[in-house]
Amino acid sequence: MGDLEEQPLLENVSNGEFTGDGSVDIKGNPIKKAGTGNWRACPFILGNECCERLAYYGISTNLVTYLTKKLHEGNAFAASSVTTWAGTCYLTPLIGAIFADAYWGRYWTIAVFSTIYFIGMGTLTLSASVPIFKPPPCDGSVCPEATPAQYGVFFLGLYLIALGTGGIKPCVSSFGADQFDDTDPAERIQKGSFFNWFYFSINIGALISSSFLVWVQDNWGWGLGFGIPTVFMGLAIISFFSGTPLYRFQKPGGSPLVRVCQVVVASIRKWRVVPGDSSQLYEVEKGSAIEGSRKLEHSDELRFLDKAATITEAEKKEISLYNPWRLVTVTQVEELKILVRMFPIWATTIVFSAVYAQMSTMFVEQGTVLDTTVGSFTIPPASLSTFDVVSVIVWVPIYDSILVPLVRSFTGKERGFSELQRMGIGLVISILAMVAAACLEIWRLAIAKQEGLIDQPVAVPLSILWQIPQYFLIGAAEVFTFIGQLEFFYDQSPDAMRSLCSAFSLLTTALGNYLSSFILTLVTYFTTKGGNPGWIPDNLNQGHLDNFFWLLAGLSFANLLVYVVCASKYTSKKAT
Repeated sequence: MGDLEEQPLLENVSNGEFTGDGSVDIKGNPIKKAGTGNWRACPFILGNECCERLAYYGISTNLVTYLTKKLHEGNAFAASSVTTWAGTCYLTPLIGAIFADAYWGRYWTIAVFSTIYFIGMGTLTLSASVPIFKPPPCDGSVCPEATPAQYGVFFLGLYLIALGTGGIKPCVSSFGADQFDDTDPAERIQKGSFFNWFYFSINIGALISSSFLVWVQDNWGWGLGFGIPTVFMGLAIISFFSGTPLYRFQKPGGSPLVRVCQVVVASIRKWRVVPGDSSQLYEVEKGSAIEGSRKLEHSDELRFLDKAATITEAEKKEISLYNPWRLVTVTQVEELKILVRMFPIWATTIVFSAVYAQMSTMFVEQGTVLDTTVGSFTIPPASLSTFDVVSVIVWVPIYDSILVPLVRSFTGKERGFSELQRMGIGLVISILAMVAAACLEIWRLAIAKQEGLIDQPVAVPLSILWQIPQYFLIGAAEVFTFIGQLEFFYDQSPDAMRSLCSAFSLLTTALGNYLSSFILTLVTYFTTKGGNPGWIPDNLNQGHLDNFFWLLAGLSFANLLVYVVCASKYTSKKAT
């Protein structure tokens, strides 16, 4: 797997009174290390993330059930609606990231979009509480469809949440990592642990959602089931603002998209220019031309882009008439090179996100046709995702306290595995999760045939607890791939593009959900030809959901092979 070296930051190495990474206080003044940032600021950020994720998963975990049972939608449409919405939740971070990196900074972006999020939660709660906003219950086998107005209120709340989460997701993890000074060796190691515990806090919120809140929604009603997450979203906002005096802030560096366009335009304008060696390329003498960013070393890859930093004879005479659309710094060129180098790694995590999406769709629908009773207790199918969360909660301390020190003794890396190695291990585990789900479905269909239940849309006498292995494997894969992805996109991104790169990492989840919806659509289209029930009919006893899981396992294996090639060729960034 790719040898992503952990490069020490050579500029402004700070063990003194002030931070050396350019962080400031809320007023924009240099900030002292003592009494700010580090772990002392993290409880407020982790508390915010825990409550916000509880709110999000309180909606998403059981959403497919609400669509089928309360809005009376079919299985395939409900699954597609959930994955489309979830995908949008991971697409909107691009909007939040641009505001954070270019204009507002991460702190104020989180504050503004959290308010939008809270409004969306309130709207969704009203749609499930007020009788006029929801269709009446089924009368026997007759289930009235929701009216356009009822759909409108429901999806308005749902997509306000999607917009709100777009300003939080790309900023919270980066804002938390900003509390650790990159130029301090001790704090740099602690930052690696932060990402583990950040993901741990996400799953504490998810644990409460997938167990208690799912039970409330199925037994006490959806109004209360959506109302409780709304209250927790309010607590998330309070927690975040409470830590303001302790936070370290990074100044926004201007629009990263504009800087990328400037490099491309300048390169095209100078397409006939032959770039010289790195000593002849343009760079400012002190500091960096980009606010909130340190200089980056020149790399020999993608030499065409070096044309943008090549000083022509005419520019040498008129350097005072500097035009950023004709001449840019080496650091600005390297920003774009980094994005290009990261792209193959980014692309090969999309299939993993499609596998992860099955936990809130096909895994839940598989659970509805398994025996959900354990003694006198009935387990809501969506609550099985609790075991995914438990898996994460178990694996994070094991990884951070046992695996990292153990592997570090062999590899010599600060964090044990490199980020790329960690992500690759997760991709392997995700394949095993799909294999486990497929094998369970084969067993379930065999029992359905044996019991004569093929033509009956009922659960088969096989315990839902047999789904635990596939959920547990998904959780283990998350700890390796998703946390490794957080680390990779933060550490390898340019300083002034960290929110944007975090958004790109989240975009893989969006595209994974869209890919899942696309695969579902294709599978439904091709397998229902000629009057066949298809792989995923409303009566799953007549279908072949196992084939769908095998399809994802095969795609994941092919994707793993591509990932190994891309990771082995990756070269890490170098700050000067």
